[in-house]
Amino acid sequence: MRPLDPALLGELGAIVGADQVVVDPDIVASYAVDWTGRFQGETPAVVRPGNLDQVAAVVDVCRGREVALVPQGGNTGLVGGGVPLGGEIVLSLRRLSAIGEVDPLAGQLTAGAGATVADVHRAATAAGWVYGVDLGSRDSATVGGTVATNAGGLHVLRHGATRAQVMGIEAVLGTGATISHLGGLVKDNTGYDLAGLICGSEGTLAVVTAARLRLVPPSPHQVAALIALPGPASAVRAATGLRRSLPELQAAECFFDAGLALVCETLGLAPPFADRHPAYLLIEVAGQEDPTEATAEALASIAEVADVAVATDPARRAQLWRYREGHTEAVNSLGQPHKMDVTLPAAALASFIEEVPDAVRRVAPHAATWLWGHVADGNVHVNVTGVAPRDDAVDDQVLTMAASFGGSISAEHGIGTAKRRWLHLNRSPAEMAAFGAIKQALDPAGVLNPGVLFSPV
Repeated sequence: MRPLDPALLGELGAIVGADQVVVDPDIVASYAVDWTGRFQGETPAVVRPGNLDQVAAVVDVCRGREVALVPQGGNTGLVGGGVPLGGEIVLSLRRLSAIGEVDPLAGQLTAGAGATVADVHRAATAAGWVYGVDLGSRDSATVGGTVATNAGGLHVLRHGATRAQVMGIEAVLGTGATISHLGGLVKDNTGYDLAGLICGSEGTLAVVTAARLRLVPPSPHQVAALIALPGPASAVRAATGLRRSLPELQAAECFFDAGLALVCETLGLAPPFADRHPAYLLIEVAGQEDPTEATAEALASIAEVADVAVATDPARRAQLWRYREGHTEAVNSLGQPHKMDVTLPAAALASFIEEVPDAVRRVAPHAATWLWGHVADGNVHVNVTGVAPRDDAVDDQVLTMAASFGGSISAEHGIGTAKRRWLHLNRSPAEMAAFGAIKQALDPAGVLNPGVLFSPV
């Protein structure tokens, strides 16, 4: 990593304030590693702008000097897309955390890129609404990061991924030009949908500074149920049946015996049932009316249920969710995992879950595979422990297998740098050429996240 020209540091300091250009190695180090610890880079500086104009000026200065930037929010990504693996300057958006008042007629709010998902939830709830995206990392994941990666989370089944919530966007293109389209019109057919394009572009086209977000009505009555089942195929069948019989189903999560045992051991939790079972399905049903009776009837129709725990009060629901959300913490306690977040067609989902542990063992005999995910949308989080961080033989095995089953190598966190070499499994040369043309149009100097999606020039 070459040191920055002091003149550039001075220019950046003049834009954002000298105290917001951080070069202290002890401080910048936390911005140069992802939260799993697997992806570690280095950066000569962290620049922390406080508004749209400052972001635009920083991008413009760096573009002119051909200095690359990595936009960063809460740094909760899993594919190395938000850390400076090539020695880039980190452009931290955390100061852009303002959340505007909820529009009570439209059911929308505008949030800065640095606002956390939890912040948005609190603002929406205080105004009598709900934000449709929820994540286990809600307290640290930011609006800008979730827009950049089109994050999904727990309620995609009911409300869709982040792109479905974005009604407008404010951003700085790689040219330094700003775009602001925050009116929130539900219907607006005036040309290209730039918000939809930038959402999911992983910071390669523009730096998101704010987003206009759709809110949904609250569902005051909620019930959760943890269902014990004989295997992955039965979990997929049960989730499919519940989607048909419970229109107010908003989450359907699956996990398995080994993962649950690890969660209970690591977090000191009592097992949910007296006996162990191969597979578990956690569902959440929420509506304007009490869904408890409808949920009970739907569960009674599933012939393969071995046991079930139902919770209606918030504390007990949280206990059931802890078995699912504790997986990440429990697996991370074993060392730096390889995290592969893939999507499978519904018809192939159970087969993939059943076969992937053996596929991993073929290239890493001493590795352990941990599986959980959002079964209703085909998303499986494949975590592998016992493998060196830079050994990507397991990644190759899992991602190639997912693609061979007709699936996607990325469900929520994007491609980043970690999955770049496998992107051809899902995207054709013509598609990649189109990606490149768009990149050239919006970031012609290639200063925004140059190592993400594309190989650095």
